Amino acid sequence: MREDPLITGLYYHIYNRGVDKRDIFMNKADLDRFALSVKEFNIVKPIGSIKERMIELKESSGVQHPKPLVSIVCYCFNPNHFHFILKQEVDGGISEFFKRLLGGYTNYFNLIHKRNGALFQGRFKSKLINDDAYFLKIRPYTHLNYLVHDIPKEKAHLVLSSEKEYDTNNFTFISGKEAKDVLDFYGGNENFKKECLNTISFIRDERGLTSLLEDDPLP
Repeated sequence: MREDPLITGLYYHIYNRGVDKRDIFMNKADLDRFALSVKEFNIVKPIGSIKERMIELKESSGVQHPKPLVSIVCYCFNPNHFHFILKQEVDGGISEFFKRLLGGYTNYFNLIHKRNGALFQGRFKSKLINDDAYFLKIRPYTHLNYLVHDIPKEKAHLVLSSEKEYDTNNFTFISGKEAKDVLDFYGGNENFKKECLNTISFIRDERGLTSLLEDDPLP
């Protein structure tokens, strides 16, 4: 049983890594597939597969605004692990979202890379964000998580974070409402970016860059 029950309307830091700390993205196509899965599996109405979902969108001209299971505030996908901050929008929404996302992506990955078995290290981890002080730390830590790691140059292209969405105001995975709340709180994009970089700088000064193979203590 989880230490913090997953309650609708509350915010959580969700994270997990590859089994045995292995890479979960072997190439850009894998990262793109994971990102697509994040977008398309986040709807209350069940979907059979990404392929079926793409056909459905094509037949409907792609104009749909389905109710989401979760509202994503920020994220970072690294070569061997991921982080999200999100709010549960419907009862059971977080568990259903990650059941679809991690199960569907594992099936894809095993098929493409001709392997069997688990890809992720057990169930996803969750931590309730229940006070403003913790939000001020964990939001930048998640948003720019790749900057706290010593990521090899040859794997730098296997990183995707919410940084670009906030920098451009072009929200694809991020909830528009949640983004507005974040930017209003910080007083705009530039202030948000500045505060995030300051927090990351403090974390790096405190513990240095963390290898992707090291344990990654939360702030």
